[in-house]
Amino acid sequence: MRIGLLTEGGYPYVGGEGGVWCDRLVRGLDRHEFDVYAFSTGQAQEDAGWLPLPPQVARVRTAPLWAAEEDGVVHGRRARRRFTEHYGELAAALCHAAEPGTAEKPGTAEADRFTNALHGLAELARDEGGLVAALRSEQAVRALERACRAPGARRTAREARVPDLLTVADHLERALRPLSLDWYEEDGLGAVDLCHAASGGIAVLPGLLARHFFGVPLLVTEYGVRLRTHYLTRPDASPAVRSLLAAFHGLLTAETYRAASYLVPGNAHARRWQERCGADRAKLRTIHPGLDATPFTRVGEDRPEGREKGAEREHAGPHTLVWIGRVEPAKDLVSLLHAFAEVRAAEPGTRLRIVGRPSGPEGEAYLGHCRALAAQLFPDEADGPHAVGRNPVTFEELGGPGAETTADVQAGGTVTVLSSVVEGFPAGLIEAMFCGRATVSTDVGAVVEVIGGTGLVVPPRNPRALAEACVSLLRDPERRARLGAAARARALELFSVEQNVAAFHALYLETVARTPVRRPVLDGAGDPQPFAAPAEAHVPGHWTGPTPRAVPTWAVETPEPVTETVR
Repeated sequence: MRIGLLTEGGYPYVGGEGGVWCDRLVRGLDRHEFDVYAFSTGQAQEDAGWLPLPPQVARVRTAPLWAAEEDGVVHGRRARRRFTEHYGELAAALCHAAEPGTAEKPGTAEADRFTNALHGLAELARDEGGLVAALRSEQAVRALERACRAPGARRTAREARVPDLLTVADHLERALRPLSLDWYEEDGLGAVDLCHAASGGIAVLPGLLARHFFGVPLLVTEYGVRLRTHYLTRPDASPAVRSLLAAFHGLLTAETYRAASYLVPGNAHARRWQERCGADRAKLRTIHPGLDATPFTRVGEDRPEGREKGAEREHAGPHTLVWIGRVEPAKDLVSLLHAFAEVRAAEPGTRLRIVGRPSGPEGEAYLGHCRALAAQLFPDEADGPHAVGRNPVTFEELGGPGAETTADVQAGGTVTVLSSVVEGFPAGLIEAMFCGRATVSTDVGAVVEVIGGTGLVVPPRNPRALAEACVSLLRDPERRARLGAAARARALELFSVEQNVAAFHALYLETVARTPVRRPVLDGAGDPQPFAAPAEAHVPGHWTGPTPRAVPTWAVETPEPVTETVR
C-alpha cells in the first residue's frame, strides 16, 4: 500500500510537533510505502533539517506555510472572473455561517457553498498554475467586503471595517496557499492509495483535494483538536475578525469530518471535542499515541526479590517524590511545592526532585519564581552547627549529575507526581507507568483515561488533596507495589508503539477495503470492467446526508441511518 502522509510543522523535520509518533509509525509499517507531504512553519525548522528517514519513505515533498513567493502567474480576464466568483462564494459562506459558540450547526447550504468554492479555487489554481497573486490582490479584499455587506450576512460580519477585512484576507491567503501547490497530479497525490493527515487544519487540505480530484480516501488523526485551538486564539482581535476566522475554520473542519473515511482521536477528551464539533460518531476510532517502552524495561522489569530489597531500603531511607516535565505555569509547580510542605510535615526526610527544562521566557520566569518559593518554604537544613544545610527540593535537568535519563530519575523515585492544571495526553505519566511506579495526578485532560484506576487522582489546584494522596502512598509500600505493577501492565497493553502501529495498520486496510475502485479494473481478457465507479460519485453536494424531518427528537426511537458516501 502507498500512503500519502500529510504533516504540518512535524515529520520529517527535527523536533517537529508529532514527529516522534509519525517516525515510529512509518518505521513500524515497513511493509508499506510512504510519500511524505510536509508543511514547514518557519525558517528555523527548515534549518534544523530532517530526521533520518527509513527506506520505506519513497518521496518527501515540502512547502513553507510561513512564506509564499510570487509565482509569476498572471490571470487573464476569464480567470479573474472565475476567481472572483469562487472567492466571493467562499466569503459569503463565512458571512452566513452560524455564530461560533452557538448551538446552531453549519447548515447544508453553507457547507455546500464552502466546499464548492474551495474546489472551484483549487481547479482554477491547477488550470492557471497558482493563486498566490490573486489571493493577495485588492480583488480578494473587495470580494470579501461585498460578502460582508450583502443582505443576510451576520451582524458581526457587517460590522467589519477595512483593517478587519485586510486581516481576514491575509489569514485566508496563508490558509489557502496549499491550493497553489503542484502536488495534485497523477504521479503525485493521485498515485497514493490513502492520504493520512497527521493533524487537522491546514494539513488536511491536500487530502481533501486528493479526494476531490482522484477519489483518494482520507484518514485524519487529531491528538489535539485544531478547531478548539482556533476558538481559543486571537483574544485581542475585533469581533468581526474572530467571527469570520472562526467561521472559516469551522467550515473547514466540518468538510474534513464529512469527507474523511475515519477520524482518529488520541483519547476520549479529543473524541468528545470532535463530536462536539460535528464529527459523526460512526467514523471515530480512538487510537492512543504509542510510546517506546524499551528505555524503561530495566526499571519496570526489576526482579521481585530486587523489589523487595529495594522496598526495605526505601522504607529505611528517605522517600523521594519525582516530577518530570516542561517547566511552565500550566504545570502548577506552585501547588506542588505547597503540597510538599504538608508532605514534609507528615513524613520528615521526604525529598522532592523537580526535573525539567523551562519552556521559553515564560518558563524561565516561572522557574525562578518556583526556586524562590522553595527557598522560602524550606530553609536550608543542617544536621549540626558545623554542617552545610541542604534544601529538600532540587531543581534539575535531564542529563545532569545523577539524572542521565528519565528511567534513571524514575528508578530513584518512590512516587511520581503530576500537578498540572492543563494537560493533553500525559506522556510523562505513561513513562512512569512503564517504570512500574505508583502515581499521584490531578484530574485534567486525559489523565483519568490513562491512569484507569492504577494511580491516585485528585482535583487540580488542591495542594491538601495532593499532599494527602502522596502521604497515603508513602506510608503503604505494598499498595505502591500493587499500583505500580498494574500501571505497567496497563501501559504496555494500551500505550506501546506496537499497539499504535497495529491499530493504524488495521485501519489502513479497512479504509482501503471500503473504498470504491479508483483505477480501471481489467477483466480476464484485459478489457476495462464497467461500473467500477458509479455515476453518483460525481454529483456535487452533501446529497447522501439525512433529510431533515419535522419530527421532535423525543419521538424518534432510533437514529435515522445515514447512507455511505459513494465515491
